Amino acid sequence: MNDNNKVQIIAEAGVNHNGDRDAAFALVDVAAASGASAVKFQTFSAQRLAGGAPKADYQQSNGAQGESQQEMLARLELPESWHVELQRYARSKGIEFLSTAFDLPSFQFLRTLDLPVYKVPSGELTNAPLLWAFANSGVPLIVSTGMASLGEVEQALAVIAHGYENESEPKSAADIWQHWSRPSTADMLQGKVTLLHCTSQYPAALEEVNLAAMDTLAHAFGLPVGYSDHTLGTAVPVAAVARGARVIEKHFTLDRSLPGPDHRASLEPEELADMVRQIRTVEAALGSGLKRVQPTEWNTRQAARQQIVAARAIRQGQRLSREDLTTARAGQGLSPMHLWDLVGLSADSNYKPGDVITVAGGPSGV
Repeated sequence: MNDNNKVQIIAEAGVNHNGDRDAAFALVDVAAASGASAVKFQTFSAQRLAGGAPKADYQQSNGAQGESQQEMLARLELPESWHVELQRYARSKGIEFLSTAFDLPSFQFLRTLDLPVYKVPSGELTNAPLLWAFANSGVPLIVSTGMASLGEVEQALAVIAHGYENESEPKSAADIWQHWSRPSTADMLQGKVTLLHCTSQYPAALEEVNLAAMDTLAHAFGLPVGYSDHTLGTAVPVAAVARGARVIEKHFTLDRSLPGPDHRASLEPEELADMVRQIRTVEAALGSGLKRVQPTEWNTRQAARQQIVAARAIRQGQRLSREDLTTARAGQGLSPMHLWDLVGLSADSNYKPGDVITVAGGPSGV
């Protein structure tokens, strides 16, 4: 994607095109206008993906009643013929095109598009053959961890590591764990994998967000972390950036009142643009982490810091006592940190009350 030093903001169009080609292109326009790094869709075959699975509760409440998950997804497929056009259009608008594959044939199709990164969805975190194929492509991965325990994340990373470093699929789970046990294996994932904390509910309740889990993932695996957000509004993804997220993914829609499973938990166009602005503001304010005097502080420092001055009249040669010394904003002179060092030294000249103290042979510095 774009500048790797910036937080990558993925505007998740997902299935919010509702099977409408014009809506898909309009979503690209919105994402590009917002200033996001990439716009992302979803690539799948409803027949291969859903089988006889029922709809999730959020899909039931946000969609047509009585239909199966497969029937719902069939209406939301992104035809292969749209992908190349959408990718070309997105790049013409200055934004990267991404899509998430949910099955192996869909992933093999995405490989023909030469995407800069592949997104592993939370639902496929335990789909070992698909994980292995993702990694075996050699392309960097963004891995969502919704619905997962820490152990499941490690399992996924073990499979991914094997896929990156081996030409053939493992013969057994033992092959994966034997490879994972090598000291260099986890280090190899640096620069290749980013983990996204996620709560897979639409919308997600604030008390279940658990942003602190980003710290747990970072500490456990030493990999960059980010956050895939399904809460209402923009406060939580912005907070995630302040907490260290390097990637933010957020669903958006043309209109939250549209029918479909994900619209309700999505941002509308102006909200998406506002989120991007807030993230860039927080990102600029985070800085390097080094505690140092900022360029614009030097003038304020000179005006606001106090120096050592005479508390009363002092004669040249007089041995200085604590009562002879005080502090005031003088614009120059010795830091009050050295005040006690001057006690007992001889005054090098006469001083009036308020004069800046300078003592030959004494401490120096501002």
